[in-house]
Amino acid sequence: MRVSQALVHEIEGYGVTTAQIIYHLPDHLELLQEFVWQEYDLFPQFPGLNKFLTFWERKLDGPLHSVTVAHKLLVRPSELTMLRGTYRLQ
Repeated sequence: MRVSQALVHEIEGYGVTTAQIIYHLPDHLELLQEFVWQEYDLFPQFPGLNKFLTFWERKLDGPLHSVTVAHKLLVRPSELTMLRGTYRLQ
């Protein structure tokens, strides 16, 4: 019997994670834009989201303003903050 990868992820603690990323437009820093990221990720470390945000900060021009995360194991959406090079829940 073959087990789906989604089920394996659920058993390992992964769940659908949605991040609302608000960032400054590179050419007009006073303006904000929204980007929504959604993937299966591991709660509460969020290694996939951390990898994406690290990529964003290194390679993309729009500086991050805020990140709000929703996951089935969170009671409510939570803000992430940078702590020692890794984004963590507040």
